[in-house]
Amino acid sequence: MTDAAKILLNLLDLERLDRNLYRGIGSGGETPTRIYGGQVIAQALAAAYASVPDRLCHSLHAYFIRAGDPSLPVIYEVDPSRDGGSFTTRRVVAMQNGKQILNLAASFHISESGWQHQHSIPNVPGPEQLVSRAEQHSQHAHRITASQRTEFTRERPFEIREVDPRDPLNPVETSDINHMWIRMEAAKGANPQLQHILMAYASDFGLLGSALRPHGLTWYRPEAMTASLDHTMWFHAPVHFENWHLYSMDSPFAGGGRGFNRGSIYTQDGQLVASVAQEGLMRPLRS
Repeated sequence: MTDAAKILLNLLDLERLDRNLYRGIGSGGETPTRIYGGQVIAQALAAAYASVPDRLCHSLHAYFIRAGDPSLPVIYEVDPSRDGGSFTTRRVVAMQNGKQILNLAASFHISESGWQHQHSIPNVPGPEQLVSRAEQHSQHAHRITASQRTEFTRERPFEIREVDPRDPLNPVETSDINHMWIRMEAAKGANPQLQHILMAYASDFGLLGSALRPHGLTWYRPEAMTASLDHTMWFHAPVHFENWHLYSMDSPFAGGGRGFNRGSIYTQDGQLVASVAQEGLMRPLRS
């Protein structure tokens, strides 16, 4: 297991403070200046799962309220809203300094049979034909300022291979359609709950970037203020995140300083395992 994977698994292992009250580590995630949104979602889902031992999450809905400070721990308060015959509902409030930074509602469902259909997986090159994001970042590292280079090239817990990668420093306007393959080999052997938590963490990767693509924007160009505003996720099938999954994303609308993004997550053999939707801030920066 890589050091990056160990750090992530430690982040997602919450400390129980009291009944329905947990503490999570703020630092060590994807960004050094504020807590990565997927980290808070994943920790909040972990807190919700702590009181739901017998059924799996089928949907979660989250609102980002304030930016998280990675130098501080995050407190998660769980409201056991309902324990029904088929569905269980939990509401989780994430707090720092006594102020809410995220609200999350999650629903859990017993296993049931029923009618089935799904959209087909997009026809894109497989991960074996693509260059890893780590290799791409290594190739661009000499163009990044020294102060950003360590963060730009550091080891990540997930392996990502983009189908249509862009130049991070000199992007061109292109389609909002955004495909990437992703896996975490350290997820092998994880229980179904942790598989969900890991996928929830990764579901924030690149999603808002779909809305940036048609406008020639990236995180490394100081032209827009960006932040996730809300995040919704539905789990459709069992997750085995040690295997390759295709994260297929698009952005059907941007306007009013916001971008709307959608994502579908497929196994390599074409099973749809999760769907995602998110709206993010895309505020033009004025000189």
